[in-house]
Amino acid sequence: MELDLALGRAALDAAATATPAEHAAPVVDEDRALSFGDITEKYYRRIYNLICYQVGDHEEAADLTQETFVKAFRAYPGFRGQSRVSTWLWRIALNLCKSSYRKRARRERLMPVSLDAEILVEDGEVSRETADWSICPENIVQTRELRSEVQRAIQSLAPPYRVAVILCDLEGCSYQEIAEIMEISVQAVKSRIHRGRRMLRQKLEQYVDS
Repeated sequence: MELDLALGRAALDAAATATPAEHAAPVVDEDRALSFGDITEKYYRRIYNLICYQVGDHEEAADLTQETFVKAFRAYPGFRGQSRVSTWLWRIALNLCKSSYRKRARRERLMPVSLDAEILVEDGEVSRETADWSICPENIVQTRELRSEVQRAIQSLAPPYRVAVILCDLEGCSYQEIAEIMEISVQAVKSRIHRGRRMLRQKLEQYVDS
């Protein structure tokens, strides 16, 4: 998975093709003027990158990306524009990732566990001090080795933090759009981004300090 952090892009992705609120006002979105083929061309790589970060497997990411656009194509005639096309696509992609997690979890429950296998745990309690995130991932990646470390650090974040950080810092989405994509409040988005950045900084501390 080649991530061009130097250009500040990588991608994402959650959610479903849920029908928007009945009386919500349509969103002004330049993508609505595009054909579905143009939309696919514009977002395909970004959706693939997002899914690849979520599932950690190139082949599965390719399959889920294709499924995302198949679902979107079928549902597009009924899309009423109460959210941006990009927001809608992120939701479809992330919902498919969630389904993939559930299927994988069921398979893993049925698999024997090796006593020598690594045990992955979530980070423990983190400092409540506000982290200095003046150095973002895209600014510190200078080498292929460091790029790989950044990729691994992002992938090691729990999904809620990973999605929020990628959408904000790599995709440039606003807090409001991330809230719509993840179907949470803006305050929850800010909290997840803040914690995700702190955890990333801890994981990349040796590179940031140097």
